[in-house]
Amino acid sequence: MNNFFRGLIAAWGAKKLGGGCFSTIIIFIVIYVLLGKCNNQPAHAAVLQPHAKVQAIK
Repeated sequence: MNNFFRGLIAAWGAKKLGGGCFSTIIIFIVIYVLLGKCNNQPAHAAVLQPHAKVQAIK
């Protein structure tokens, strides 16, 4: 998500949910971080490499 829009959404949410100065700042940080976790890239799953078959040379 674009940082500008993340900031706008976080500021709007903090304004609506925050009661005082300190709580508004804390809520802004929490929303900003949570929005940073929402991205369009798929999570990288662990890829298991298949074991190589070893053959003895006779």
